[in-house]
Amino acid sequence: MIRRRPSSGLPAGAGPAAGSSAQPHVPVLLDAVVESLRTEGGIAVDGTFGAGGYTRALLARDPALHVVAIDRDPTAIAGGQTLVAEFGGRLRLVPGRFGELDTLLAEADVPQVDRVVLDIGVSSMQLDVPERGFSFRNDGPLDMRMGADGPSAADIVNEADEAVLADIIYHYGEERRSRAVARAIHEARRRGRIETTAQLADLVAGVVRVEPGSHIHPATRTFQGLRIAVNDELGELVRALHAAERVLKPGGRLAVVTFHSLEDRIVKQFFAARSGRSAQGSRHLPGATAEVVRSFRLATKGPVLPDEAETARNPRARSAKLRAAERTESDVPEPLAALTALASLPDAARLGPRR
Repeated sequence: MIRRRPSSGLPAGAGPAAGSSAQPHVPVLLDAVVESLRTEGGIAVDGTFGAGGYTRALLARDPALHVVAIDRDPTAIAGGQTLVAEFGGRLRLVPGRFGELDTLLAEADVPQVDRVVLDIGVSSMQLDVPERGFSFRNDGPLDMRMGADGPSAADIVNEADEAVLADIIYHYGEERRSRAVARAIHEARRRGRIETTAQLADLVAGVVRVEPGSHIHPATRTFQGLRIAVNDELGELVRALHAAERVLKPGGRLAVVTFHSLEDRIVKQFFAARSGRSAQGSRHLPGATAEVVRSFRLATKGPVLPDEAETARNPRARSAKLRAAERTESDVPEPLAALTALASLPDAARLGPRR
């Protein structure tokens, strides 16, 4: 595990993309990400463009680099148009899911690339807009969709079976009181639909207690679980890791920033399996002994963590971890089925005790 030395912060101009909120999304571990990618011209993919922080830094650092940036959020694509103009054609914005980055690149006539960066999870530009329904800090519609399609959080809360709700909140939100929360939701929706973030947050606060003096809201884990389920975030991550493996040239770099243990576990196990580190097997990837295909070599020794100065400037960085690896000349192996299991809701019997 590597903790970053104090850095100089953002490069000049690495603020929010046009159209973002007054509280910009600050890219986490920016210097470490750029350093891990070792750009020297070629093509990089920013699979989670957001407010464009990583893209801007990469383009500013390397005048010979071109970037293809992907985002499923229409507001991110719209907000990045000024960045396209600023860098004179070296940036191409592509709407879509980062789990399909290989397909999107093929459609853009970009079969192989030199670098891929993924910043997993929700961005400040989504959290800080009440209308998006990601946060309980300000009341808004219970939506949570990163794109404009599919069921919303309100749809899941009001229509999913109580047992399914409990599984979502427990496995994706890591909330030990998941059954009590699901039961409270089930009882409340009998009286009428739960449509707003405040309604849900108040409901959860009635059954989940936090330690005195804790700064964590009782609904934090429930909201996380629903958001991950709404956007299939872990499934997207698994697909994106395999897609990046397919499009990276030998010597190309993949850098992934995660923000909670569920995401980091998937990235850690993927790199371990693909670099041969899991040749003895593990409880998460029990089938890793079958064949060792070293399609990556590790570029970081354990996770890179933000330093104290960065977490002081940006509290949302406190749980961030960066892992990076370099593509070898190995052929692309079969996708790791065990990773899909990590990203899916397990059987109730495997979830352990819940209250």
